[in-house]
Amino acid sequence: MNYIEVQGAELNGRPLVTNARVYNLGNAVRGSKLPMAVDREKPTEEITKMTHKLGSVKTGTGHDCFLKGIVVVFDLTMSVKMSVQLQRYHFIDFVSSQSAMHKLSKFELDEQYVKYVDERMIEIMKEKQAEYNANPTPEKYLELLYSNPCGFTLTGEMTTNYLQLKTIYHQRKNHRLDEWQVFCQWIESLPYFKELVLGEE
Repeated sequence: MNYIEVQGAELNGRPLVTNARVYNLGNAVRGSKLPMAVDREKPTEEITKMTHKLGSVKTGTGHDCFLKGIVVVFDLTMSVKMSVQLQRYHFIDFVSSQSAMHKLSKFELDEQYVKYVDERMIEIMKEKQAEYNANPTPEKYLELLYSNPCGFTLTGEMTTNYLQLKTIYHQRKNHRLDEWQVFCQWIESLPYFKELVLGEE
């Protein structure tokens, strides 16, 4: 299977995006030329001025649909806060992820929180974790689970496409959460994203 390996991204010295690959870029570009082709064998994978124009149109016009054919798969280590916001997007899917529900009692908590979580909160979580591990009752587990701050991070494998990333980029590039800002910078670094989506040549 043809794909392009993509550099990941870090936030505050910790991985944010890893194991990233882009699939089907050339074929999607070729497909963008089909509406104007009489001979279906003529369209090429070459990125042209028309490809730039189609990919960078205003979202929702439908002329940028070929961007759906450029598939992106990656691991994203995100806070609960970012995860909740990410789930608003219909065309980014969680393939699988780490589970707080199954493994919160086992995580090394010092490594799971973003830098903005108050150290006192982490200490409380360590106490809750130790209490549960010493006496694993359902009530103790729910105390542990519901006490967990939204700065807790988990890694999930994601799949999406350039069209969805276009929407995310325009909506989140100036977001207050630094996770979103770094994620959008990473989106800009994807192969031909600036040319195809942002209209840069």
